[in-house]
Amino acid sequence: MIIYFLASYLVGNILTAWWVGKLYKTDLRHYRSGNLGARNAGAVIGNFAFLLTFLGDALKGVLVIFAGNYFGFAEWAVAMGGLLVICGHIFPFWLKGRGGKGIATFVGIGLTFNLLFALTFIIVFLLVFTIIRSATLSMIIAYFAYIGSVIYLNELQNAWPIVLAILLIMYRHRFDIKQSLDEQKWKRS
Repeated sequence: MIIYFLASYLVGNILTAWWVGKLYKTDLRHYRSGNLGARNAGAVIGNFAFLLTFLGDALKGVLVIFAGNYFGFAEWAVAMGGLLVICGHIFPFWLKGRGGKGIATFVGIGLTFNLLFALTFIIVFLLVFTIIRSATLSMIIAYFAYIGSVIYLNELQNAWPIVLAILLIMYRHRFDIKQSLDEQKWKRS
């Protein structure tokens, strides 16, 4: 199981945006947000770069959850693999902890860890987005819905590492959240 945990963190260190940037001869760390994630790749390089990066990062989450299930690890250990792949994505050792923000990787984890939690997340995100038109705030509310469904279905003993991953992702988005809240206030005034 220790090898699974270590491998999960190392898989997280494979930053798709880094490789997409290399393909386009662009170091994304020096443009716009400087973030090695899908959103920045799309903003700097274009929609195809966004799609490649998002799918590559989501695939990391899928791979780690599938591997944990394949080897028959307990649900909490599979969830720990999910947390560690997100930690590897956000804090890659080879870039001194300056990676992405973890959304796409979480989407991959969310879709494969527990389908009911994933559906809750997706439905809440889509409903909120149609009302407020802010992807960042819709995502945050959807994260809280995911956590709420974990607690409501009494799965915290197994899914607590996923909850920690969500809190870590929200922390990494704290400036985006503040900016989105400020934009919402501006729209209302």
